[in-house]
Amino acid sequence: MWRQIEPDRRHEIEVEGGTVVAYDFGTGDDVLLCLNGGPGLPCDYLREAHSCLVDQGFRVVAFDQLGTGASSRPTNSDLWTIDRYVAETEAVRQALGLGAVHLLGHSWGGWLAIDYALTHPDAVRTLTLADTNADMPHLVSELHRLRAALGPEAVAMMQRFEAEGRFGHPAYVAAVTLLNYRHVCRLDTWPDPVNRSLDDWNMGPYVTMQGPNEFLYTGNMKDWNRVPDLHFITAPTLILCGQHDELTPACSLRMKQQMPHAELTVFPNASHMPFYEDPGEYYPVLTGFLNRHRAE
Repeated sequence: MWRQIEPDRRHEIEVEGGTVVAYDFGTGDDVLLCLNGGPGLPCDYLREAHSCLVDQGFRVVAFDQLGTGASSRPTNSDLWTIDRYVAETEAVRQALGLGAVHLLGHSWGGWLAIDYALTHPDAVRTLTLADTNADMPHLVSELHRLRAALGPEAVAMMQRFEAEGRFGHPAYVAAVTLLNYRHVCRLDTWPDPVNRSLDDWNMGPYVTMQGPNEFLYTGNMKDWNRVPDLHFITAPTLILCGQHDELTPACSLRMKQQMPHAELTVFPNASHMPFYEDPGEYYPVLTGFLNRHRAE
């Protein structure tokens, strides 16, 4: 189960656009490299949920992506592209001499992990795609379905304020907040690492790449679709999602059907953060998969 652990080592790594800060736990031969969601979030919430895997003999590495946390925060929007983040991830792996890694991407980090695995296949020992998807137009159709559950009047209200660009109107904020509690984290009280990451959200990368909130995609990723390329990923792959996930089980199934070495687990008592919502189920599935594919 997650707990706050101080990193054994802290690294500063030069990448295009500035410096990123990486957090390094343990000394095992098997490295779990974590790519957190956002974009624009510091890695606190994912780092603190997975650094506990040092107890299983893994070395765990996470980093604040450029623009977040302790890393540099440039304002040049040209930097906010998935290709640059792929190069950033490779720079971190090379700088730390990690070799082939167990790559875990959560949410936006899953999109990044997919593109990274396609670009650097020899660098990926296993791939874990947690609460993510590979087809943005399909995801948008799923989000319309989730929004529709609020009722026609609420949907009409949201569409009106979206058309007017009034994302801060109290009624619109209330609708998004309800969706967040249904499909992002269903706990009454959100864990401190989650709140810490959310409180330090850099909306520059987020709006440029995704949109104004979790349920409206207008950024440069809105047409991204890697489903036709997923069969090229031959690393053993674990796909995870919550039954109530904003990136729905249908999104996970769409990935699994195209991947030759993928397995899928859906957590019935979770949404977008099963490592906090249902840790008793999440960790055995993840560690079981990773232990089956340790370095020889």
